[in-house]
Amino acid sequence: MRGVLLAVLGMLYMCVTMAQEIHYKVEFNAAAVADGRNAPFWHVSNRQGLGSIDGFCSYTRVAVKGRHLHGNGNWRVEFCADIVLMDEQASRAFIQQSYTDIGYKMFTLSIGQKERWSCLKNHRLTTGGLTESGNARPVPQVRIEIPRYWDIFGTKGWFSVRGHIAYGWFTDEEWQKDFVATGKGRTVGVRYHSKAGYFKIGNERRFPLTYELGLELAAQFGGTVYNMHNEPRRYFHNPTGIKDYWKVFVPMKGDSDYHGMDKANIAGNQLGSWHTALTWHDNGWLLRAYYEHLFDDHSQMFWEYGLWKEQLVGMELKLRSCKWIDCVVIEYFNLKNHSGPIYHDSSDEIPDQISCGDDNYNHSWYNGWFNYGMMIGNPLCTSPIYNTDGVLTCYNNRVEAFHFGIEGAPTKRLEYRLLLTKSNNWGTYSHPFTEIKENISGMIELTYSPKSLKGWNVRASLAFDNGNLHGNSTGGMVSISKRGIIKF
Repeated sequence: MRGVLLAVLGMLYMCVTMAQEIHYKVEFNAAAVADGRNAPFWHVSNRQGLGSIDGFCSYTRVAVKGRHLHGNGNWRVEFCADIVLMDEQASRAFIQQSYTDIGYKMFTLSIGQKERWSCLKNHRLTTGGLTESGNARPVPQVRIEIPRYWDIFGTKGWFSVRGHIAYGWFTDEEWQKDFVATGKGRTVGVRYHSKAGYFKIGNERRFPLTYELGLELAAQFGGTVYNMHNEPRRYFHNPTGIKDYWKVFVPMKGDSDYHGMDKANIAGNQLGSWHTALTWHDNGWLLRAYYEHLFDDHSQMFWEYGLWKEQLVGMELKLRSCKWIDCVVIEYFNLKNHSGPIYHDSSDEIPDQISCGDDNYNHSWYNGWFNYGMMIGNPLCTSPIYNTDGVLTCYNNRVEAFHFGIEGAPTKRLEYRLLLTKSNNWGTYSHPFTEIKENISGMIELTYSPKSLKGWNVRASLAFDNGNLHGNSTGGMVSISKRGIIKF
């Protein structure tokens, strides 16, 4: 708690002394389960790790953000401090966001912990990206990026690029100690890495059709793995030297300092996805078709094992002049193939290398692609927070789903959002379900902004699950927030 307060006070001091204006937000949120064992899926998922499966959960959140522009806006500095006091089984305070962004023209250096969403998707209506979705709490990192498309010189806006390179560290080791059962696998001091590059062809100011293509890569590396393979007192220290940062930047095999699969296959837990989108821009509407393909390690990064089958296919329609329907999203999600069921590293007895059986989001040394028990990738693959045996693994990563989302604002004071998802779940190749588990999840959310109370919002939602994956459940959530600006 002392560290949380010191960090927030330091960021507040920077905001007040340097910012030209301060944006603040105070929010109280409470969710309760009226019926069922767990909170409904859409009250838990894609909330930057602030969702809880508990029967009752509430939190109070205070955030301030300051910005300073210098040199005709070419230089900019942005600060943010965001603290959450959550009341679950025991009260706890933690930093949700604490970062400094230093920007010059198209470049930004971001240092700290910041909420981010998947690219090329409407984060309010999508099921979430396959590599990073906004489902888990943000990871502290140092990130160099071009956050918005930058026109390549000499192309007159017809070709543009964006992207980032980031290194960071996971901070959930204390949470793992509390959650993980005795003798089960956990990690300490694991590092984070991600990078992405996106290329856009087209200039919507001169012609309405644009095309985007991107590659996103992420990795876990370094740190110490305790109770490997859930074998008590078996541990291994993963290297974190300069060369190891390079090995995850240009994915390659580990050297003699590495162990097992990291030495035979590829260093660290590596995964990523290809993105593509085709968008038609019109004065009154926008139509976007997008596709994302997930790959684990190098298998299925290209067409090594046939056509891509791990995919998220979506369609987004924005109606700029329609009050009742502002945006509609339809998605098809399929992650049940995993390149095939078989994995085998080459050996003297069987020299063939078969890199299938990807076991998406899981890993043999690291716990997997999770943060504080929440899936960093798409939440339709079940997060470990649901596990009752104290094991940090995804027991359900072979999923097929259909999803629908819609939002609008019938009046200036009232907005709504509706999500509906139908999924079929097979478990994993190593631990398949005895029968396909079906699940239907839905949520209706209303947001009201009183005219007489400027900056105040009241949000209420009702959500449900029906099926044999998480069990039948119904729950409600209420949020009251106040936003404002202090100018200097």
